[in-house]
Amino acid sequence: MMRKWKELVRKLKEDIYTLYLASGDPRIPFMAKVVLVLTVAYAFSPIDLIPDFIPVLGYLDDMLLLPLGIWLSIKMLPDDTVHEYRQKARQQLERPQKTNYTMAIVIVAIWLLIGYGAYHMYISSFK
Repeated sequence: MMRKWKELVRKLKEDIYTLYLASGDPRIPFMAKVVLVLTVAYAFSPIDLIPDFIPVLGYLDDMLLLPLGIWLSIKMLPDDTVHEYRQKARQQLERPQKTNYTMAIVIVAIWLLIGYGAYHMYISSFK
């Protein structure tokens, strides 16, 4: 049972990385690129739609939304593009990687700016 979960998680990680690598390809149609970018951004974002501390629902969005976004993105891409980037993803995931702290800081900063803007809009609505 645990081996199946580990294999599923490895496959999801590979698929997300495949989509990340494919996101810059000019052969991808616009709508497919929009779904792909939203899926990859949600996967890499440290903030969930429903926070994980909420019992059951917190993990439900990760278990449903992310696989659904991956599936939809892959279905919208041309088969040859998926095959090409899946091979590249496998090759790159086999090599050891360093943690990219710069990108993590950028993502957190964006979410903080969004939160700051939302807070000011909320406060200004009472004036």
